[in-house]
Amino acid sequence: MSEPRRPEVAVSAQPVIRPYEPADEDAAVAVWAQAGRRAHPFIPGEGEGERERKMREIYLVHADNWVVESHGRVVALLGLLDGEIGGLFVDPDAQGEGLGRLLVEHAATLHGALTLEVYEKNTPARRFYARMGFEEESRRADEEYDEVMLKLARPAPEDRPHG
Repeated sequence: MSEPRRPEVAVSAQPVIRPYEPADEDAAVAVWAQAGRRAHPFIPGEGEGERERKMREIYLVHADNWVVESHGRVVALLGLLDGEIGGLFVDPDAQGEGLGRLLVEHAATLHGALTLEVYEKNTPARRFYARMGFEEESRRADEEYDEVMLKLARPAPEDRPHG
C-alpha cells in the first residue's frame, strides 16, 4: 500500500503582501540588512551589530510590520508606526519590480496620509518617494550619524490631485 499523498502547498510567483510573523524574523532582517547596506553606505555598521539588535528587539516587535512574499520567500519589509513609514526595504535582487510601490500603496490604504524620514544622501529612495507623491516637509540633523534627514509627506489618496 502506498502512503496517502500530501497536498502540495502552492507557492505563488505573484507577490503577496501579508502581515509579518515572528517566523519571518531572519528573512526580514536579511532583506533589511542587504537593502540597508546598499541604501546607507555612509552609516557605519549598517545591517549588523547594534543596528541589527535594535531591528530584531525593537522595530520588528513594536511596529506594524508587513512583508511581501514572492516565490515562497520574503523579499520586502514595511514597518509602520500609524501613518509613518518607519522603514521600507526591498531585497536588492527584487528592486525595480514594483514591490516598494505596492507597499506604499498598502500603507496608504491602511492610513491615508503618510510621512517618513529619509537620509538626504539616499538619492535613489528620494527619487522613488518623489515619484510616489511625497514632498519634503522639513529637515533635521541625525545627531547619531551626523547626517541630514528629510521628513517627507504624502496626502491621503483622496486628497491628492487627479491628473
